Amino acid sequence: MSTPQEPTPLAPAVRRFKDLNYQNRAPNLQVLRDQIDALDSQIVALMAERALCVRDATRFKKDAFQVAAPARQAQVFQKVRNLASEHAANFPDFENIVESAYRSMVAGFIAAEQELFAQTEEVKS
Repeated sequence: MSTPQEPTPLAPAVRRFKDLNYQNRAPNLQVLRDQIDALDSQIVALMAERALCVRDATRFKKDAFQVAAPARQAQVFQKVRNLASEHAANFPDFENIVESAYRSMVAGFIAAEQELFAQTEEVKS
């Protein structure tokens, strides 16, 4: 029995798509990994920007329910599903993948925002 191995990054492709219209994006796996790493850097930077917006939004909320904002969550999840549907033909189940990622991210942001909320005080008029 052979031991499974990771693919060799600089080796040529060992499979091809049956779709004759498919266009390759890179000559080898290493180029794709480099592209993915660059995209990950951009995604993390955008998430950090989103986090700063979430932090500032804490100032406008009166209580823990408003921090959780379930109606707003539902809007966000529907919005990202709609955005993902524009790209769904390129990757199977893409809308569900995007929604799942957002559900996880939003849950993390809400948990952190609950902590941030505890660091605020009511503005006295």
